[in-house]
Amino acid sequence: MTQIKNADNVRLFSLNSNPQLADQIAKRVGIPLSQASISHFADGEIKITIDESVRGCEVYVIQSVSDPVNTNLMELLIMVDALRRASAAKINVVMPYYGYARQDRKARSREPITAKLIANLLEMDQINRLITIDLHAPQVQGFFDIPVDHLQATSLFTKYIEDQNLGDDIVVVAPDHAGVNLARKFAERIKASIAIIDNRNDEVRERVDQEVPEYVIGDVKDKTAIIVDDIVDTGIRMKLSAEALKKFGAGKIYGVATHPVLSADAVNTLENSALEKMIVTDTIHLPKEKQFSKLVQLSVDDLLGEAIVRVHNNQSIDTLFNRK
Repeated sequence: MTQIKNADNVRLFSLNSNPQLADQIAKRVGIPLSQASISHFADGEIKITIDESVRGCEVYVIQSVSDPVNTNLMELLIMVDALRRASAAKINVVMPYYGYARQDRKARSREPITAKLIANLLEMDQINRLITIDLHAPQVQGFFDIPVDHLQATSLFTKYIEDQNLGDDIVVVAPDHAGVNLARKFAERIKASIAIIDNRNDEVRERVDQEVPEYVIGDVKDKTAIIVDDIVDTGIRMKLSAEALKKFGAGKIYGVATHPVLSADAVNTLENSALEKMIVTDTIHLPKEKQFSKLVQLSVDDLLGEAIVRVHNNQSIDTLFNRK
């Protein structure tokens, strides 16, 4: 990894969403995490005190907007406000998981575009840059008028898949038509064919009463199938996709998703599915109760650490998109 030049003026802060990942990033970068005190009033209001000087410093705040989503979002906004009032020179937000990104457009009348609202709040808070991984919709970058470094975890997953020696007869599967671009990028990296599950259920509201999709577009018979998605939430769509692939003759089936939201009964749903393994990253911290035998969690610490170093050194991050 490239080293940070002139690190004396750089500060890394971790909030409460994913302290383990923040610790790993700090070790990768070679800079210790700076200290801040986070407390709550009796009614739930959040209070943050920065415990060291940040005057004139370039600051990186590491925080995923994950469960509890609204608390973590408010922690981030309050922390940025505190840094700005403490005269930090630059405030860069490292948001491994961008919460509310699934609400990126008006799919129906009288709906909000909450992904844009989050962008407005961050810009109103006067952050200088956002570093994030695998946005649910890449166009969310366009909601910002500041630099957004949209990293991708594809290289982590493809390296893991290649290390497993799953053979040459692999098909990468999009769980619905909206996921075709992601599946195609993944397939290009491992030189595999693609297939699409003709899933017509509501992608945002994964209902318990969904049925197994009736059609799969593409050849999956006797192949090792890899279902690729950006988020695994309730796990229902991933499970039903695996069942559809089994129905059409697929061999072993693996699930891949960058962000393990794992809400509701996702752990049991995925554990009792036809998946061999569910491969995710650590953009979201998973407590013990969300760990299960089929889960494989890869770390994005090196990816984010390298991005921080390159941003600070004014180097291109283009190589991070084509890592082997």
